[in-house]
Amino acid sequence: MANKKSALVRIRSNETKRLQNRYQLKTCRTFVKKLKRTNDQHEAEVIFKKVSSMLDKLAKRKIIHKNKAANSKSMLAKFVNSSN
Repeated sequence: MANKKSALVRIRSNETKRLQNRYQLKTCRTFVKKLKRTNDQHEAEVIFKKVSSMLDKLAKRKIIHKNKAANSKSMLAKFVNSSN
């Protein structure tokens, strides 16, 4: 266990940030699943915009790797365009 006060503060702040990161990642995954289940083209485009933004934010905050975000966006864009 940590002895210094600053170390105890870091432990608490790290746990808070870990939970926030998990929440954001889980929310993004939920929207990806929602996008894949949709049949309506217009609705898919709206959800894709939102998911794309979420993936960019996750990559910017280094929650996921930038290449993973790019690959996911590319895959989802193909999916939305092919469901015409």
